[in-house]
Amino acid sequence: MRLVAQIGAAIGREFSYSLLRAVSCLPEDDLQTSLERLVVSELVFQRGVPPNSVYTFKHALVQDVTHSGLLRSARRQLHGRIAEVLETHFSELMDTQPELFAQHYAEAGLTEKSVASWGKAGHNSTARSAMAEAAAQFQKALDQLALLPDTPKRQRQELEIWSALGAVLLAVKGFAAPETGHAYARARELWEQLGSPLESLYLRFGESAYYMIRGELDRKLSLDRDLLRLSRQRNDFGGLVLGRLSAGQTLMLIGRFAQSRSDLEQVAALYDPTSHGSLVHLAGMHPQVVSLGFLSLVLFCLGFPDQALAQGNAAIEEARKLAHPPSLALTLGCGNRLLSLIGDNSIFGELAHELIAMATEQAFPYWHAQGTIFAGWRKVKTGDVVEGISLLRRGSTAFRATGAELWAPHHNALLATALKSRGKLKRP
Repeated sequence: MRLVAQIGAAIGREFSYSLLRAVSCLPEDDLQTSLERLVVSELVFQRGVPPNSVYTFKHALVQDVTHSGLLRSARRQLHGRIAEVLETHFSELMDTQPELFAQHYAEAGLTEKSVASWGKAGHNSTARSAMAEAAAQFQKALDQLALLPDTPKRQRQELEIWSALGAVLLAVKGFAAPETGHAYARARELWEQLGSPLESLYLRFGESAYYMIRGELDRKLSLDRDLLRLSRQRNDFGGLVLGRLSAGQTLMLIGRFAQSRSDLEQVAALYDPTSHGSLVHLAGMHPQVVSLGFLSLVLFCLGFPDQALAQGNAAIEEARKLAHPPSLALTLGCGNRLLSLIGDNSIFGELAHELIAMATEQAFPYWHAQGTIFAGWRKVKTGDVVEGISLLRRGSTAFRATGAELWAPHHNALLATALKSRGKLKRP
């Protein structure tokens, strides 16, 4: 019974009869007898009947104690055996559950395989928009990678993982968070060490987004120019798509609205869903849809409020169809900001609450803060000024806590207007 329990604990909190049988190599009768004793002792719970049964340890602590009872060498050998069985008999799980392989490879000391599997798990999670999970998996890949010798091969792997992690952290921690900046700084350092490989060119876009939300527009503009220059030199249309998007954002922020409009409209012209589909994950957002969101703000600044509203609504609808939370958050952010500028209250509250709900579900702190600010402004505009001021203050504090500075003046202006309406703001 003890051996079976230890093998089960090494497999995980939950383990199947079929995997346990393949790993243990015990006779069927002995295996079933041991499992029956574990169930009777209530150390594990059983679902189904062998050979289709699944077992779960009563508590994670029970699994941990059972697993730790193995000597280190025996534990490593057992995990190696589990990994071998998974590769031989359950290879199809590598596509759907690479994290299962990664855990056993790591415990078995098969570091290179563990790195590859954790990286695959991170990309899988990113593809299904499980951003927090992806961030944790990419970090585990980096932790394993640190155990390998520092070679060009390792540096290339590290560059790829840091770049992927940076794109995920834009949503998970916020565009301007220190963790996001660190990821892109390390990726850039590796990129330069390796001679600026083409496949990692797009990390410039993430760096640019980081500096934009921090309000460091000179550095952002420099990165935009680099990305466009290098993309032209290498005839990389994906880089041109991201370069135009990033440049269009910067030009809007420095007041060059006509040129910004031109760049943002070129994104739609250059973007090809077939060729550029991977950009969504590499950049952390959908370039075409996000360009429409920013274009709505530019159109407002150029004096076309009706066109701006139509464009903003189209961006949000497209983002909803994509079911890509970071892109939807960004278009909702643009939509809320646009409505606050235009003064249209018809759907303002709905968009603010949609942004808060989605950011809460996905644990996106930057977007949750923005949603709170716009919900507060909606309260002010509908007469609940006291609650509105409270939300504006709370949201602004949370927004700055992510490292963000870019939109703070606008948020302060909303708060000042709300305070003035309460008679709390004195004229100099």
